[in-house]
Amino acid sequence: MRLSQYKFNLPPDLVAKYPAPNRDESRLMVLNRNTGDIEHRAFKDIIEYFHEDDVMVFNNTRVFPARLYGNKEKTGAQIEVFLLRELNQEQRLWDVLVDPARKIRIGNKLYFGENDIMVAEVIDNTTSRGRTLRFLFDGSYQEFKDTLYSLGETPLPRSIKRDVVPEDKDRYQTIYAKHEGAVAAPSAGLHFSRELLKRLEIKGVNMTEITLHMGLGCFRTVDVEDLTKHKMDSEHIIIPETAVEAVNAAKTRRKEVCAVGTTVLRTLESSVSTTGMLKPFEGWTNKFIFPPYEISIPTRLISNLHLPYSTLLMMVSAFAGYDTTLKAYHTAIQEKYRFGVYGDAMLII
Repeated sequence: MRLSQYKFNLPPDLVAKYPAPNRDESRLMVLNRNTGDIEHRAFKDIIEYFHEDDVMVFNNTRVFPARLYGNKEKTGAQIEVFLLRELNQEQRLWDVLVDPARKIRIGNKLYFGENDIMVAEVIDNTTSRGRTLRFLFDGSYQEFKDTLYSLGETPLPRSIKRDVVPEDKDRYQTIYAKHEGAVAAPSAGLHFSRELLKRLEIKGVNMTEITLHMGLGCFRTVDVEDLTKHKMDSEHIIIPETAVEAVNAAKTRRKEVCAVGTTVLRTLESSVSTTGMLKPFEGWTNKFIFPPYEISIPTRLISNLHLPYSTLLMMVSAFAGYDTTLKAYHTAIQEKYRFGVYGDAMLII
């Protein structure tokens, strides 16, 4: 597969700037990957496609306020700092992206907040844009974390071309988010309301959880035409025994196993036994899924409508088939579906 095969003309006004008024009332395209048939529904109708003892697997990662704005010492130039991951709790070391990167050198100090309540020193250059910062803070670790997060804002992706509003703090987070560590929301899960989850539970659909802390890897631009040469950033995943038991029981009974989002698909496919069953795992994955790839674990996938050239779209096309996926995306454009993390959803069966 080549990068250029994932080009399509997406009108800018179809990239959603705001979520639907209610989580479960966004639109839902239902795609049969065997026949290519398409249905147009509301997301809350998804319950009609699942039955007792089917399994839905959710990503319970929690997004933290990762985007900060500070000023460089001496010049006062504004610098955007995007927190990626904590490297050392005791030393207050963080892996970050900075913009504009060309202005930041090792030894520079950055100041954040009113009266410069937080100071950071650049101690390493990790990539062309990446840096390692040491935050200089005298209080306890909890005080440091509270102060750092009070300065941060919800890390909406750049495709949403507007300022962050207070509502984003809640809506750019799934209602079942638990384990903090992501800088991007698992967008397919944003459509689930408490009412919908309760209705699924009453119907007998089993729900289980994994964790994948999303970094910027899935959004990073693919800059090679040959997809086999693209390297995904590693992300931390946890597949607990409870998820393994639920998924393998469903597979044994020939029930549906639905990955709620490409992050779940990627996590499940990162720990497969030789017999095609799920194995417990905690560690890192840099798995890049694109056609041709034979899916082992999930039989269904819920996904938002992704942007051209994105690795998320490539994962969807591996699940549904390249031609079927691109045809469905062209239908979505014709039908004015909303794309991106705040957009509408697909159920692929």
